[in-house]
Amino acid sequence: MANNVSKSDSYAAAGVDITAGYKAVELMKKHIARTNIPGVVSGIGGFGGLFELDVTGMTRPVLVSGTDGVGTKLKLAFLMDKHDTVGIDCVAMCVNDIVCCGAKPLTFLDYIACGKNVPEKIAEIVSGVAEGCVQAGCALVGGETAEMPGFYPENEYDLAGFSVGVVDRDKLFDASAVAVGDVMIGLPSSGVHSNGFSLVRKVFDVENGGLDFYCDDLGKTLGEALLEPTRIYVKPVLKLAESVTVKAVSHITGGGFYENIPRSLPQGVTACIDLNSIGEIPLFERIASAGNIPMRDMYNTFNMGIGMVLTVSAAQADEALRTLKDCGEDARVIGEIIPGDEKVTLI
Repeated sequence: MANNVSKSDSYAAAGVDITAGYKAVELMKKHIARTNIPGVVSGIGGFGGLFELDVTGMTRPVLVSGTDGVGTKLKLAFLMDKHDTVGIDCVAMCVNDIVCCGAKPLTFLDYIACGKNVPEKIAEIVSGVAEGCVQAGCALVGGETAEMPGFYPENEYDLAGFSVGVVDRDKLFDASAVAVGDVMIGLPSSGVHSNGFSLVRKVFDVENGGLDFYCDDLGKTLGEALLEPTRIYVKPVLKLAESVTVKAVSHITGGGFYENIPRSLPQGVTACIDLNSIGEIPLFERIASAGNIPMRDMYNTFNMGIGMVLTVSAAQADEALRTLKDCGEDARVIGEIIPGDEKVTLI
């Protein structure tokens, strides 16, 4: 039987309102339009996101992909009923990984699974995803919203994403070139970013209040400081690569310094990090104090104020700092490469 209107009363009675999904799509279209870049072939609504790859000037184009989610930071968004920033986190966790190879992110797709599809809330989430894409210079070419009653509570959702970028193989960052004497440059984080929130939630017992407590040292409430979205480093890193040989990049996510920095180092060298160059960050001081957490564990869990670490030769360090500062980054030398197999040592 022909029917021009997609609607199922039976499905709605089971808890899934497909018409809410249609409304959510209409509400998010204006946000998605902000992300259109050259190469986007079609709008949302089809079965696949289309993007025409321009490889002009590349001899051996390599596609680089990344996927991630926001994790339990979402619990804070639920508690604060603020949903327009976690989408930035979702994009950041993917594109910041991609740029560690030297690749430019091109496309992004999101996946939202929720207990109840409230169109206005879904559009609010996607507005953050779109903002993240704008910051990264990539296009939001599609996504999926799944209403899953009985699987998620009505007021909760999960958010994950997937991104694809491209780089000429000859311009891939070559971590094997990292050598003793190279300099490590840190780019500041905006806070906790999107890792370690299971520990953060336990330390501050956020489910039982306290997020609206104003902290003079933070200049905002605890909740606002913790929900601050992850910084996106794509544009400054790619700009730097135009004039400086970037040997390696580490995105400081879950596992902190001890897990992530070694991922961009060859055998036989150690990253020697000068903690005085990083300084004390009030938010991380609060976490360590409230949870009685040893510094070793803090640096093995959180970014501690440094969201990305780039390795360049000592000869190009000054130029790298100038370029990054011209991009608005408060970049600073935080360490050097020394001989050894410890991978990371903090002094």
